[in-house]
Amino acid sequence: MLFAVHCLDKPNSEAIRAANRPSHLDHVTAHQGQILTAGPLFTEDGEKMIGSLLILDFASREELDRFLEEDPYAKAGLFAKVDVRPYRAAFPKK
Repeated sequence: MLFAVHCLDKPNSEAIRAANRPSHLDHVTAHQGQILTAGPLFTEDGEKMIGSLLILDFASREELDRFLEEDPYAKAGLFAKVDVRPYRAAFPKK
């Protein structure tokens, strides 16, 4: 099942993001078979990371929740808000 995950960082949390980025990337890489796309969100000027957007494929919401809970960013308390929604890819048509 596909899920769209939208994460917004807590204000002034650049140091938390930077300190945990290497282990976050290791975590994401270990699950790359379940990631359709993922990357940081930025301020309007494109200068500062303020969150993450992921489209993920997990067998269940429970498996997805485990993946999200094990993310070093989550463990470090980076996110002010995480929104998870079921998702269906409509384009491009294959």
